[in-house]
Amino acid sequence: MVLLSEILEKTEREGSKLKSITVNKHLEVDLDLGTLLAVDPNVLDKKSLDENANDYLLNLTRDNVQILFNQVWELPTERVEEAIVAKLPPSKYVLPRSKPVPKPKPLTKWQQFAKEKGIEKKKKAKLTWDEQLKKWVPRYGFKKARAEMDKNWVLEVPANADPMEDQFEKRAVAKGERIAKNELQRLRNIAKAKNVKVPRFGIVNTDKSSSKDLQTAITVAKSSTASVGKFQEKLPHEKEARGIAKITPGASSRKRKLPPVSAEHEKSFNLAIVESVLSKRPKLDIDKVVSRQIHKAQPPSEEESSGRKSKKVAGRKGQRKGGVTKNDSSGRKSKKGASRKNQKKGGGGGRKRR
Repeated sequence: MVLLSEILEKTEREGSKLKSITVNKHLEVDLDLGTLLAVDPNVLDKKSLDENANDYLLNLTRDNVQILFNQVWELPTERVEEAIVAKLPPSKYVLPRSKPVPKPKPLTKWQQFAKEKGIEKKKKAKLTWDEQLKKWVPRYGFKKARAEMDKNWVLEVPANADPMEDQFEKRAVAKGERIAKNELQRLRNIAKAKNVKVPRFGIVNTDKSSSKDLQTAITVAKSSTASVGKFQEKLPHEKEARGIAKITPGASSRKRKLPPVSAEHEKSFNLAIVESVLSKRPKLDIDKVVSRQIHKAQPPSEEESSGRKSKKVAGRKGQRKGGVTKNDSSGRKSKKGASRKNQKKGGGGGRKRR
C-alpha cells in the first residue's frame, strides 16, 4: 500500500520542477489579445545570451506566453460544441497575411432555400424512441440498419403490385436511387461552388425554363439516336442546332458522315454504282502499271543477286547432308541421306560389297 505522506512528497517534488504562472517584468509586456501578440520591450541579457542562448530565449518566450495566456483566461468565455472558447477583443495591430482572405463558401440549393424560407437548423438528438420496437434507436449507423431489419422483417404487398415481385429488392433499388440522387446533387453543388460546367443531359425540371433550355433539350433528344439525329424530322421554322458535337459525345468529326437524304441524290448514287459494276472497261492504275514495268526492265542489284546465290548454296548443302529439302514441307529425309546412314550402321537396306 502507498502511504499518503509518500504521495504528498512526490507531488511536492514534481511541483517544484514546474515554474510559476506569475511572471514579473521590469517593463510591462505590450499585449494585443485580438491577434494574440505579445511584444516584450525589456532589454536582453547579453551575458546569458553568450553563455547559453538557446535556453535563455526558450525561458524568455515561455514567460511572455504565460503572461499572454494569463490575460486570455480573464476574458469572457462561452461554450461551443463541448468546448470552452474565449471571446477575443478587436485587434490593435494590422498584421500582413501570407495568403489572401478566404472567400465565403457559396450556399447550396438547400441552404439558399432554407435562408429564403427562414428555416433554422436544429440540433437533433442522436437517439430516437421507436414505438414498434419499444426501445431507443440511433438515427444512423449499423445499429439503425439492424433495427430496420428487425422492424421490417415482413413487408405487405400492395394491391396493384405483382404478387411474385420481391418487395425487399424493390425497396433496396429505391434506396439506391435515392442515394445516387443525393450524390449527384452533392457533386453539382461542388461544381457550382468551383464554377465548373457540368455536362448537359436534358432540360432541368424547373418552372423557370427559358427558350434556350428548351432548344437544348430538343437538340439533345434528337441527337441521342444511332444516326446522331440525321433522320429526325424537323419542326416548322426550326433553326439549325449549333454545337451538337459538344452536347453529345458520340457526334464527332471522326464519325462516318452519312449522305443527305434526298431521292435524286440517292438515285444518282445508285446508278453510279451500277454503271461501275456493269462497265466492261477495266479500271487500271496507269502509274502503278508503268512503275511495275520499269522495275522489271531494270537489272537486279548486287544485294538481290548475292541473296539469290546464298539461297542456292544453302540448298545444295542441305542436299549433301541428307537434310530436309526446300520443297519437302512434310519433314521427310531424302533417299540418298537415308541409304548412306543404313550403310554405315550395317543394316539390311543396302547391298554388301565383296
